[in-house]
Amino acid sequence: MSELKDTGFDDPVTVDVTLSVNGESRPVTVDTRETLLDTLREHLALTGAKKGCDHGQCGACTVLVDGRRVKSCLTLTVTLDDRRITTVEGLAAGDTLHPLQSAFIETDAFQCGYCTPGQLCSAVGMLAEVADGWPSAVTADVAGRPVLDDDEIRERMSGNLCRCGAYVNIVAAIRQVGA
Repeated sequence: MSELKDTGFDDPVTVDVTLSVNGESRPVTVDTRETLLDTLREHLALTGAKKGCDHGQCGACTVLVDGRRVKSCLTLTVTLDDRRITTVEGLAAGDTLHPLQSAFIETDAFQCGYCTPGQLCSAVGMLAEVADGWPSAVTADVAGRPVLDDDEIRERMSGNLCRCGAYVNIVAAIRQVGA
């Protein structure tokens, strides 16, 4: 029978942080090793971001931090004190859906819906990157403004997987809003 060894480590180290989530200041005490995904889901009851692979490969956990896309399963909460976090729950303005949310509905850009929150947050961030003139790996003229064609959308959304295969409709929804 194996015996537990005293590793010299005490209880987990916790820290108080104040997160700005969906426009609301949210003080929370977290373990210094805790990911943003776990904080959102377990402490703040925001379950839109999904734990798909927990390795940053599927994109189901994508949220926006200061308007930029991040994989919340790879981001430590302690690094986000006083940063602006937007989850899928914060995209709509009251009862008015974000244009991408409306476009996803209109184009039937989801099937099971598990990846949809991450897809939506990633698409919002991606459209902001295009608007700011950031090139991607497939941008033909890196000195000019990126043209939002299907190849550009597919490349920019390649970090978000859809196991149901709704990619054609996801691309159509993003193209509709980006036009």
